[in-house]
Amino acid sequence: MKKLKKLAAAAVIGTAAIAALSLGGCAKKEQGTIKIASKPMTEQYVLTEIIGQLIEHDLGVKVEITKGVGGGTTNIQPALLKGDFDLYPEYTGTGWLTVLKKEQENDSDVLYENLQKGYEEMGLHWTGLYGFQNSYTLAVRKEAADQYSLKTFTDLAAVSDQLVFGGNPDYMEREDGFNYLASAYNMNFKDVKDIDIALKYTAMADKQIDVTNAYTTDAQLSVADVSLLEDDQHIFATYYGATVVRQDTLKKYPKLSETLEKLTGQISDDEMRAMNYAVEVDQKDEKDVAKDFLTEKGLLK
Repeated sequence: MKKLKKLAAAAVIGTAAIAALSLGGCAKKEQGTIKIASKPMTEQYVLTEIIGQLIEHDLGVKVEITKGVGGGTTNIQPALLKGDFDLYPEYTGTGWLTVLKKEQENDSDVLYENLQKGYEEMGLHWTGLYGFQNSYTLAVRKEAADQYSLKTFTDLAAVSDQLVFGGNPDYMEREDGFNYLASAYNMNFKDVKDIDIALKYTAMADKQIDVTNAYTTDAQLSVADVSLLEDDQHIFATYYGATVVRQDTLKKYPKLSETLEKLTGQISDDEMRAMNYAVEVDQKDEKDVAKDFLTEKGLLK
């Protein structure tokens, strides 16, 4: 991510140019409604609340959030192109692989630069790289990670015959799931178990399994006694979170670009995990979690 900040800065210039095309000045309160969509997952509910509350605070524009759009990107992307939505939070790897249908690109800087170009051709713009990425990783019981000094997937491969892997069924069956991982790193676990996704970390705490697949922003990682390993061969795409917005929406609301860019680099993996945990486990309302986050960051006055 060494160049992503520079690319994000370039995006500010680009959106400023888009805003300059708009006629007239910007009143204290802009008229209209900005429509935001989210995928059906806790993280997206929190992100859309963060974005929505920040827009209402900065621009005084009414925000309408549609949460949990079935099919996620598959249905949100065409609706965004039609103008049914103005913006939504997305992940770079998803945009690259699913929307643009490109081959995997392991250099996150090259990916983002070309992703931006591809989306601009569709009248869309990426902005406000949040800082975290929701990517595939492996979680290992901390006791086992310490015992074998595990830091990377390669480290794990060397001792995999001493450990038990447990994964949720869909991960075990997917093309880019367990078999892909095991083949790429030549892993040969002592045993492999199917574990319900909701029970993975419990099974690990009970020492039924030693290793499991995870997403870097899984809520349970906030409290689970595990170590996350580095995909040192970069076999998985990077999934940095950012906002995808229609160019004509940026023209209509000249200050929107500046507002969305305020989220650049503001959310770490740990912070996103903690917010997911607050909603999923502590049963807090995502609106309150978002407000607390924005207040703590000094983005709400």
